[in-house]
Amino acid sequence: MRVLIVEDEPYLAEAVRDGLRLEAIAADIAGDGDTALALLSINTYDIAVLDRDVPGPSGDEIAARIVASGSGPPILMLTAADRLDDKVSGFELGADDYLTKPFALRELVLRIRALDRRSPQHRPPVREIAGLRLDPFRREVYRDGRYVALTRKQFAVLEVLVRAEGGVVSAEELLERAWDENADPFTNAVRITVSALRKRLGEPWLIATVPGVGYRIDAGPGTDGDTAGRG
Repeated sequence: MRVLIVEDEPYLAEAVRDGLRLEAIAADIAGDGDTALALLSINTYDIAVLDRDVPGPSGDEIAARIVASGSGPPILMLTAADRLDDKVSGFELGADDYLTKPFALRELVLRIRALDRRSPQHRPPVREIAGLRLDPFRREVYRDGRYVALTRKQFAVLEVLVRAEGGVVSAEELLERAWDENADPFTNAVRITVSALRKRLGEPWLIATVPGVGYRIDAGPGTDGDTAGRG
């Protein structure tokens, strides 16, 4: 999952970003409205966390533009404006959830996960495919009932692949969805992470490489398992 944090307090923004990373959630930071709109125009985010009072276009204006686009991410407003009227106006602007400062990071993570689950794709809270059971709330993975310990990045990559439900995910998309904007597009981090993830999950290999295209979960008969051990 990839989240955009729009917050003009650097220490808070960085603390939230670091906390989300511990939960295998990649996050980019925008300290002002112009930067936020620029990032939204070039990246695909699962959730936008907006402070209403940021320099440039306000969080309210950003929310309005996301809603007007018809294809933007769900919006969680994270702000010190805690009066009932503030909350009402935030929801009227199109916010999907509203959390006031100060807040507990754990609650923010739970709200982000809940918003992701209620997205238009109607994703189930626990995802299962090919004997894999992935629980994003507990950040746990089981294969055929056996617990599999994963690093945060391995979990993030696996979550993207599981969401694709057997469809092919390119290395570029994995880099976009599981890493933040600081990731080097020419890095081999995706290949290395997928290789390590494949070994953690064990044999028979569940992650197939589609040469020249990307990776997918090998969901069963009829798939090209011959490529599963390469790449």
